[in-house]
Amino acid sequence: MGNTDWIDRNEYPFAPHYFEAPAGRLHYVDEGQGEVVVMLHGNPAWSFLYRKLIRQLSSRYRCIAPDHIGFGLSDKPADWSYLPEEHAKNLAALIGHLGLKNVTLVMQDWGGPIGMHYALTHPANIARLVVMNTWAWPVNRDFHFVSFSALMGGPIGRLLIRKRNFFAGTFMRAAFGDKSKLSEAAHRHYLRALPSEADRKGCYVFPKQIVAATPWLAQLWSRIAVLEDKPTLFVWGMKDVAFREKELLRWQKALPNSDTVRLPTVGHFIPEEAPEELGRAVAAFLAGQTSPDAP
Repeated sequence: MGNTDWIDRNEYPFAPHYFEAPAGRLHYVDEGQGEVVVMLHGNPAWSFLYRKLIRQLSSRYRCIAPDHIGFGLSDKPADWSYLPEEHAKNLAALIGHLGLKNVTLVMQDWGGPIGMHYALTHPANIARLVVMNTWAWPVNRDFHFVSFSALMGGPIGRLLIRKRNFFAGTFMRAAFGDKSKLSEAAHRHYLRALPSEADRKGCYVFPKQIVAATPWLAQLWSRIAVLEDKPTLFVWGMKDVAFREKELLRWQKALPNSDTVRLPTVGHFIPEEAPEELGRAVAAFLAGQTSPDAP
């Protein structure tokens, strides 16, 4: 990754760890001991998104938070595909390399399909699921997603992301329910993780894949029943511009052994916008307590 002097080590005090994936060095956080909690980010985030949740849980749990290739402190190779199924292979390889057992997956945005691929192919190794605003099924017939994928995954979107760091710079703040909850200091950590045009390929491949990955997503969702008995916590930002109550209801129907915490004023990036609420809900869930729904 090169120079990391821009990272505020009071905010993100974690020692770096690296896994040699086929595409390059994959950075991950590995903090604490105990039952394993793996936290998966989406676009354009990295493990910095989970810094407060890691600090809250690591006294009782082993918290693993990887940066997908192309994001955060991981390598950003120019000649890699950045397809979601390839990110999923990296995750499976990392979990295997670390010998992680009885895993709780925490998933947000593209971390959802990537994490669900692991859960659906290794259900015996999954203890619990924590699902924030995300999806894991085909959306090629939903105009809400098709239009966004066409715009941000097309030439205009790619240009904006490459030249202007649009996803980290503009979309991220727009996706907050309360824009003031994204501080300038925190925002810099997302912007500086994608410093140049050459570093943003992963960021601009993902939007097109919302629709282009339909066959892969269809394969995932066709197997969802193998997880229907897994204890699941949904924490949902109800002001998300991307994933709505419609998506939450589909998740709840598919994974009925679940508790739900609705956050009425919160948008897409729950770990950044509502870290205290998320931390309380996840800590209670991991301890076996039910989480009240906040209507």
